Amino acid sequence: MKILIFPGDDIGPEIAVANDAALMVINDKFSLNLKFEHCDIGFTAYEKEGSTFSAGTLERARASDGVILGPTGTYKYPAKDKGGVSPSATLRKELDLYANIRPSRTRDGIPAIIKTMDLVIMRENTEGFYADRNMFLGSGEFMPTEDVALSVRKITRKGSVRIARQAFELASQRRKRVSVVHKENVLKITEGLFMSCVRDVAKAYPDIEVEDLIVDAAAAHLIRRPADFDVILTTNMYGDILSDEAAELSGGLGLGGSINVGDDYGIAQAAHGSAPDIAGKGTANPAALMISSAMLLNWLGRKHKRDDLCAAAAHFEKAVDATLSDPVNHTPDLGGGQSTTQFGDAVVAAINL
Repeated sequence: MKILIFPGDDIGPEIAVANDAALMVINDKFSLNLKFEHCDIGFTAYEKEGSTFSAGTLERARASDGVILGPTGTYKYPAKDKGGVSPSATLRKELDLYANIRPSRTRDGIPAIIKTMDLVIMRENTEGFYADRNMFLGSGEFMPTEDVALSVRKITRKGSVRIARQAFELASQRRKRVSVVHKENVLKITEGLFMSCVRDVAKAYPDIEVEDLIVDAAAAHLIRRPADFDVILTTNMYGDILSDEAAELSGGLGLGGSINVGDDYGIAQAAHGSAPDIAGKGTANPAALMISSAMLLNWLGRKHKRDDLCAAAAHFEKAVDATLSDPVNHTPDLGGGQSTTQFGDAVVAAINL
């Protein structure tokens, strides 16, 4: 089984090195027989090839069993026609990675804003207000005149049904509760279609409790009663915003793991950005990328019915939790003084216990 690793930009290569070391130990400990390959993207690739993400790179991703995507500095990329291609958006669209799964939970040893939370945000990942991925040709944003800017939002029945099924399936394995977040009171047609599809899917899961929340209320309730949430199901932009809120409540984006999955492909990608302000300092927290990688191993295990991959994933995340539980291991984002390498070494030690 082949895993393709894209280190990315800014802090990406730094946290990728720490994650690689942990993956190597996991691979050996559980005899997974994983083969790891690395491929440049972002500015490193641009300097060599004139593109931040070439067509050949996409084909390498297609030929892999799983991908680990480091953070990218897309806001600094040149225009698309000048070679500035977003790796994340391209992969999500071209591989049809329609589900972005972002867990957030409180952990021992982490100075979280709230006391208890253990939830997963199931975010639709291929349409909505994201202008770079919701059209067959061209962008969903356009300017009919120099003084008017418009943005088209796409919601489809297919997209709504399949993300709803993912959410209800996940809830059936957890605490059997789905909170559906929307703005149907204002966006009556697009949100109306989404909610209609969700309600139809819910009929096939009579044992799942369904909660209906307007997005602004959901943002408030996440702060007021975070422990009540299990699986949050929502559209693309709302999920992007709420997942950052949930990550901050649980201790920070440095712990924000996530995977992007479809029916055929899965990609691990930390929820945080490339943090250029601390790039090269060796202080970035690799925990989110490690948690994301563990999620990918678990997804691959379930997909291929390999218990060894699922066991390895559980052990990997347990090692990250054990490392985080001791404040002496914390990186600066968590109030500590450890380097990226030192945190990675501590995780490797925990894996070997």
